[in-house]
Amino acid sequence: MKVKTQSKKVNKAWLNQHVTDPWVRLAQKEGYRARAAYKLKELDETFHLVHPGQCVVDLGCAPGAWCQYLRRRLGTTTGPDGQPRVRGTVIGLDLLPMEPVDGVRFIQGDFREEATLAALQAALADALGGDAAHRVDLVVSDMAPNLSGVEEVDAARIEHLIELAVDFAVAHLKPDGALVAKVFHGGAYDAAVRLFRAHFRTVKAHKPKASRPQSAETFLVGVGLKSGG
Repeated sequence: MKVKTQSKKVNKAWLNQHVTDPWVRLAQKEGYRARAAYKLKELDETFHLVHPGQCVVDLGCAPGAWCQYLRRRLGTTTGPDGQPRVRGTVIGLDLLPMEPVDGVRFIQGDFREEATLAALQAALADALGGDAAHRVDLVVSDMAPNLSGVEEVDAARIEHLIELAVDFAVAHLKPDGALVAKVFHGGAYDAAVRLFRAHFRTVKAHKPKASRPQSAETFLVGVGLKSGG
C-alpha cells in the first residue's frame, strides 16, 4: 500500500506540474500537440535550421508537435493546380501512431528495422522525384528508447539510436545539411559527441528552455558534413 500511495503522490505532483507548466499552456494556446514544439523552435531560432523549400525528416515524430512546427515554418505556396501546398517536404516517422498533420507524410514503423528504412527511403524518393541520397536538408530526431533503469543497458540503447540517426543523416543530407538529435547526459553522451564530431564540421550542444529543468536531455546540432561523410 505504501508503494501505491507514493505512486499516487508522484502522479499527482506530475499532473500539477503539467497543468501549471507555461509551455503546456502556450502549446494549447497556439495549437501545438505538445510543449516539445518550443524545443525545436528555440533550436531553429538559435541555429537557423529551417527554411521554406527544404526537405526535412522528423524521426520519433509522435505525437506530432515537431511536424506541426516544421509545417508552419516551411509555409504554403500555390501548386500548378491552383491548390495550396507545403513549400517543401516534411516526412515523419515513429514507432507509435500519429494523428495526421496537414501536408506531412507519416510512416509508422521501427527505425531499427530495414523494412521501415526502405519505406522512408521510398517516401523520400517519391517526394524528391528520384534517388534521395544527399538531397535532404535537415534531419531532426527526438527518438528515445524505453529505459530500463540499468545505466549500462540504457546507455547502449541511447547510443544505438544516435548511431542510426547519424548513419541516416550522413547518407541522405546535402553537404551543408544539418542533424538535430536528442541525447542524454550520462554514459552515452560523450560517445554521441564524438560521433557527431567525426561527421560534422560544426557541432553544438543546446538545452532549450522548454526542456524540464530536472531532465538530463539536451540536443546535439551537427551542421555541414565533413568530406567523405
